[in-house]
This record gives sequence, C-alpha cells and structure tokens, in this order.
Amino acid sequence: MAKGILVINSGSTSVKFAAYRHDGAEDLGVAARGQVAGIGDHPHFIAKDGSGKAVDTHEWEAEHPLTQEGALKFIFAWLKGHLGDISLAAAGHRVVQGGLHYAGPVLVDQRVLAELEALSSVEPSHQPIEVAGIRAAAKASPSLLQVACFDTSFHRTMPQLAQLYALPKTIDARTVRHWGYHGLSYDYISRQVPKHAPKARRVIVAHLGGGCSMCAMLDGKSQETSMGFSGIEGLAMSTRCGAIDPGVLLYLLRTKTLDAAGIEAMLYKNAGLLGLSRISGDMIELLQCTTPEAVLAIDYFVYQIAKYVGAYTSVLGGLDAMVFTAGIGENAAAIRAAVLARLGWLGVKLDAAANARNGPRISTEDSAASVWVIPTNEELMIAQHTLAIAKQKGALAQSKAA
Repeated sequence: MAKGILVINSGSTSVKFAAYRHDGAEDLGVAARGQVAGIGDHPHFIAKDGSGKAVDTHEWEAEHPLTQEGALKFIFAWLKGHLGDISLAAAGHRVVQGGLHYAGPVLVDQRVLAELEALSSVEPSHQPIEVAGIRAAAKASPSLLQVACFDTSFHRTMPQLAQLYALPKTIDARTVRHWGYHGLSYDYISRQVPKHAPKARRVIVAHLGGGCSMCAMLDGKSQETSMGFSGIEGLAMSTRCGAIDPGVLLYLLRTKTLDAAGIEAMLYKNAGLLGLSRISGDMIELLQCTTPEAVLAIDYFVYQIAKYVGAYTSVLGGLDAMVFTAGIGENAAAIRAAVLARLGWLGVKLDAAANARNGPRISTEDSAASVWVIPTNEELMIAQHTLAIAKQKGALAQSKAA
C-alpha cells in the first residue's frame, strides 16, 4: 500500500486540504485536493482529483451548523473512503508563527501546541485558528503524525541586526521583533532559483498576491524581508496598508478619529490598494480601470517594490537575479514591466515578449541581473517538509490509518 502525506490549511471560514501520494521516491503526486468553505454561514465541500477534475461535492443544511472541527472530521472520513490504496503517514499544517523556538518544521505534541498557542498574542488573526485546526485534526485521526510548518522559520537566518527593533529593554525582544512571513513561499522559491539561475547568489524575490512582501536572499538564505512583526508591514497590499509612520496611529488615537478596533480594521481591511483606489483591492480589476485613483494605487504599488529592490540590493551588496511570484507576480505582466522600468540604473533589461508570456525568464541575455517568473507552491513545500519528518520518525515503514 502506498503512503500518503496530507496538507491542511485551516482558516476561520474554510479548511483546505491536499493529499499527496508517495511511492518511495522523492516525488510527491497529488491524489486529491479540496476544501470545506463557508464555515459559519453556508458550508459546502468540493473535492478534485490529481488532474483538477471535480469528483465530489456536499452541502450542509442551514439547520446543521458546521464547525472547523466538524469540517476536519468530514474531510478525514471522505479521505478514508476515497484514497484507495493510499495510507496517510502524516499531516502537515501551515502555521504562521513559530517564534524563536522553531527555525524549521516540527512534530507536534502537547508541549509544542502550548507554545504555539502562546504565540496567538503575537499573531491573533491566524495563529489561534491554525492551532485549533491541528487539535481538530489530531482528534479526527489520533494515530496520524501532525507536523507544523511555519511561515516565520525561513527568516530566522536573517542577521541579528535585521531581526531587531530599536526599543527599550523593557520590551521583550523575544516576541517583539522583526519576524517576517511568507516563509514557506520563499523556501520553495529558494530551491527553484538554482534550477533557473545556478550562479545567482544575491537574489531578491517579490511575493505579490493578496498579501505582498519581498525577501533578500544570499545563497538561498533570508537576509532581509519586508513584513515585520506583523503581516501589515512593508509593501502596500490588497487591503493592508504596508509601512506607515507609527505617529499616524498615535495621532488617530489622540484625536479620537479611530479607536484601537477601528485602527486595526483600517490597517488590515480598508487600506492598501483598496484604500488608495477607492475601487478595489484586486490588481486585475485595477489594471482594467483608468480612473486617477486606480492609476495612483498602481503607481504607488510599483514605486514601493522598486524602492525595496534598491534597499535590498544594498543589503546584498549587488543583485544577481530577481524573481516575481504569487498571483500578481506570476500573472500581471504590466506590473512586472513597470517595476523593471524603474530598475534601469541596475542594468536590468526587460524582454517584453517573454514578459508577455509570463516567462520564465523575462530579462534579456545582456541584462546585468536576470529576472524570472517562478510560480510558488507553498502546499508542496509543506508536503515535502512533512514527508521528511515522517521519514525521520519511521512513519513510512508502517501504515498509519487516517
């Protein structure tokens, strides 16, 4: 019987999953993926096979509310009936915050869960939900290994100076520090870059999606990243503001323009591209719009990316390659072209035809630094990390029933 690795991404209103088949080689193939969406409102389930073809759906009646725990119980029952000859060996969970203890994936036990739960005060938007998802998965399948994979881990290689804030000693630097996020995406991209640009040591990656960040890598290791203590620092995003002078927030509080809850809503939900354009936080929609506000939002977005490229080139002492990834980075040719137009001083040259095709290489052969479009795959990264721990624990030598 083949072994399988399950990937779980728990959210407040959805639980996404992907089951990978492992036949003994290093490769993992998708056997099934899907999600329970609409938790708390109108829950519904859809599953697809490895080719992306829909194979099953289910809806719950309004009088039967579904919880996250119920969703995971349903998913495990569905997998048990539909995976055929695949026996799950371990489940890997995406967890935003790993703190200083975890510079890599970890096998979850009660001690680890307690430590991750304590980090909910640092990242209250996602951490509590993700920890609850691990607990629910363990309850649904007690014999299955549970592995936590962290978005913060990849950035623990940053130099100490890049991880600190200039705050007094009375503020606990073990928690209030520059964490950085999107680490699973950057981890994946760091492993893909050598396949495209094997000689590139100094690399800047722009993860541009609903959430946006950038990372400066040296020999595949994070040296600096734009998201900081929270996921609102750095670049302007779909609805998040990006970098802002803290004095603005003090002013809004002092003048009673907004209270703490109002500021949080503004920073996370009403700012960024949406705030500037007054139309949408969706870049595709903005690129189709010609209003001055939409143009301003796009120009601001491009300006910020180019500014970070300049700063990170200084951090790295030069630039060998740049990578665009995630939804906007992989699909918005106009944004990539606009960014590279601002990087002529670095000797970067755009290949317009290649850019229109979405790469993979979108710079000319004589460009001082090569530029690439590389699709990210955080899900596969979690599966690979989970597989490695399952091997270490001997879980692949004996079936672990889901």
